[in-house]
Amino acid sequence: MRRRTGRLRAAAVAALCALGATLVAPPPIAAATTADETHDYCQGQCGDILPPGATGNATLVEILGNKMFGTHPEHSTDQLGPYAALAGGYQSLTDDTLTHFFNDASFGVPADQVGKVTTPRDDVTITRDKKTGVPHIKGTTRYGTEYGAGYAAGQDRLWLMDLFRHIGRGELTSFAGGAPANQGLEQEFWPQAPYTEKDLQDQVDYIRDHNGERGKQAMADAQAYVDGINAYREQSKNGRYFPGEYVLTGHIDAITNAGEIQPFKLTDLIALASVVGGLFGNGGGGEVTNALSLLAAQQKYGVKKGTEVWESFRERNDPEAAKTLHDGQSFPYAVKPDKAQGTALPDRGSVTPEPLVFDRAGAATAKGGTAPQDPVKAPKKYRKLEGLFKDGVLPKGSFNPTQHRGMSNALLVSGKHTESGHPVAVFGPQTGYFAPQLLMLQEIQGPGISARGASFAGVGMYIQLGRGQDYAWSATSAGQDITDTYAVDLCNQDGSPATKDSTSYRYHGACVPMEKLERTNSWKPTVADPTAAGSYRMQVFRTKYGTVTHRATIGGKPVAYTAQRSTYRHEADSIIGFQMFNDPSAVHDARSFQQAAAHIGYAFNWFYADSRDIAYFNSGLNPVRNPDVDPSLPVRADDAYEWRGHDPATNTSDYTPPAQHPQSVDQDYYISWNNKQAKDYDSAGFGNGPVHRANLLDDRVRALTQEGGVTRASLTRAMSEAAVTDLRGEDVLPELLRVLGSKPVTDPALKTAVQQLAAWRKDGAQRRETSPGSHTYTHPDAVRLMDAWWPLMIEGVFKPGLGDDLYGALTSDLAIDESPSAGHGPTGAHAGSAFQYGWWSYADKDLRSVLGDTVKGPLAQRYCGGGDLSACRDTLLTTLRQATARTAEQVYPGDASCKAGDQWCADAIVQRAVGGLTHDTISWQNRPTYQQVVEFPAHR
Repeated sequence: MRRRTGRLRAAAVAALCALGATLVAPPPIAAATTADETHDYCQGQCGDILPPGATGNATLVEILGNKMFGTHPEHSTDQLGPYAALAGGYQSLTDDTLTHFFNDASFGVPADQVGKVTTPRDDVTITRDKKTGVPHIKGTTRYGTEYGAGYAAGQDRLWLMDLFRHIGRGELTSFAGGAPANQGLEQEFWPQAPYTEKDLQDQVDYIRDHNGERGKQAMADAQAYVDGINAYREQSKNGRYFPGEYVLTGHIDAITNAGEIQPFKLTDLIALASVVGGLFGNGGGGEVTNALSLLAAQQKYGVKKGTEVWESFRERNDPEAAKTLHDGQSFPYAVKPDKAQGTALPDRGSVTPEPLVFDRAGAATAKGGTAPQDPVKAPKKYRKLEGLFKDGVLPKGSFNPTQHRGMSNALLVSGKHTESGHPVAVFGPQTGYFAPQLLMLQEIQGPGISARGASFAGVGMYIQLGRGQDYAWSATSAGQDITDTYAVDLCNQDGSPATKDSTSYRYHGACVPMEKLERTNSWKPTVADPTAAGSYRMQVFRTKYGTVTHRATIGGKPVAYTAQRSTYRHEADSIIGFQMFNDPSAVHDARSFQQAAAHIGYAFNWFYADSRDIAYFNSGLNPVRNPDVDPSLPVRADDAYEWRGHDPATNTSDYTPPAQHPQSVDQDYYISWNNKQAKDYDSAGFGNGPVHRANLLDDRVRALTQEGGVTRASLTRAMSEAAVTDLRGEDVLPELLRVLGSKPVTDPALKTAVQQLAAWRKDGAQRRETSPGSHTYTHPDAVRLMDAWWPLMIEGVFKPGLGDDLYGALTSDLAIDESPSAGHGPTGAHAGSAFQYGWWSYADKDLRSVLGDTVKGPLAQRYCGGGDLSACRDTLLTTLRQATARTAEQVYPGDASCKAGDQWCADAIVQRAVGGLTHDTISWQNRPTYQQVVEFPAHR
């Protein structure tokens, strides 16, 4: 083994030395239109942007240039500047100046803007415009069009696609190295969607065989797309212009060109789709954690009162919650039954997580988040590239599929309230900030396809969010409950008494074995990742009720808790809906768009705008449950409590029909920021109460709509203002100041603090620079006070009444804060997205109750000062005093990107490097990553 490792080291060093030298059945497909028959009805009034830039690949030389001189490949970073500038320029925005911050999203490339042109086949041309380098794919045949889309994806995202197919397959460490962050990432992802190769192929076959002509066409398109990727993969390898990360991770020798970029397969697209869907399109789950907090509440207050307290924090159907459908429409789903049956709460203290990792060897045995290193040395002049991925190929905290990521926003106004009489929309997905970006911007024109927009790299055979000939669409993560937890009774097939470790379970009366799924990974050090050699085996047990997540006892009898997700084994079925979005013959108005969206299996909120209408539809494979089951808690694995019509072989069941999904056409306006969809559409998680970041949009768009004359610029300004506003400062601070002001504040230091907070609130409670590039906020002391005070205040208000155990359990259900500088929560630090998860609604309801205000759906008891205004004020003053004593260095302790005490940098957005290129840090904005501004003046 040592001799082989030595040869690998020698090859790696030699490679671097060479641097200087080298649902319902889908409708049938209509008669196809050719690319030459496409039409653009937006007439220059569609804009979009996606940072940091279109180019996502970099050769080894380009990576070295970036590390040594800060240079970038063409079009890899040119969108970062205009994207960042909106935070400082939105206040004076007009329709005419939108082009300073958004690119023209018209179809085609003007003759004077034609840049590089590639013809990978006779039947397709890829034209890149000079300004942005976005690929405009135009094909004369369907196969050629999709082949071109795959080829362009290879040109722009080859390394990223390869990385994510290995994440989806649970093989990241074997591919990219054994850094602890890589280990953690694959250990988070693979248990969410563990598959055998046959499972992946079965999903390909299911799409092809169960969706009529559209299913067959989808898989033919996918195959053409894969063929295009593989053509570029092979050509770039032979031509030695492939991404340099392949050399740094030991896959290719830069001198001899020995090695291989593994061919892509259709099953890789299923693995890629599982990553995307798991991150952004999942919903529900977490019932075991819910059960533990309910038990803690019952332990403190007794069963009846404890359940009331827990339900008040749960806020399943809070009457004060911001709703996308705000006209009182009701769409009952996943509602709490009056008397739940089959609930399977564990015995107190009996729950243990299912172990995942076994047979650790070498560096995999290290504890404490660090691992021994065995660096591969490079020549001195190339030392800049050593350890490029020592902290993982994705920074720690970039993803956590076990926590739902509430992301993306949308603002749409009906033409009845706009200046032009045509609808206006500003919307896009908030998918984080990466380099290269997870999304890829492209235009695809060919037979039966006519669209421009963004798609997730590796599954971009269709535009997933963008515009068609005379309409545009986008989505936000919906998160409704499509995942349930079952408690299966354990048994042993030999008849011996079951234990919590048993690997068989009861199914319809029989004792059947669990299926064991395994993945063994091993790695060796490379120039990029010096982590010493190591290996381990991951193991997941699968049942007919889903995969095992925990074990426990109920009434002393051993059980396993399983997670059953409706989209499991159906990771890419949504391809049918996306195909229809891209087909101008399938989508021609609001209703036909809703019909197409009904074919999306993941939980998304879909928004649509054309020259006449705006529309909304909530998609997802919503299972039909026994109405007596409480979907927020674990359920007994009994045929009476199974999903209706469930077939475990294919994980299919009966689903609620499209008519029962929240939907609307031409409401006066729509907003969404991952908030509650509609009345009685019960929230799957905690935190959908009266204070939600969606309120930042709702308040502004409602005011614009009432005033009338809405324009693209005014709606963009509303979005941008919300994007730099602190939710706590706008919607909770007023109540905090009312309590504090119930008596004069006499302490000089506290009086100054209150005055600073009040002035900040009066000025809009924003976290924005004094001027673009100043790196100093307009109210830095107030922002620092709020950041320091909020966690102290929440704990001071709620912990005494709830007690340590219940307070801790509830914070496991919902983190108390997600400010831009907070390095906790599902998004982590420097991620842009903020204020989705926190205790703002709890604080708001409690403070209003203490103040004597009317509160609909109040908490079950008052917490601040035990409900006494004077005592509550004392609590707030005590915690505020503690906050004033905290220095900037304590509030903003610094990290790899920022020095301690740097407030602006602590908030700032970092493009998280997924490859060898890094980019400039930009000022914080809480807005979509890819964003469209559209107003269609005409229609077919």
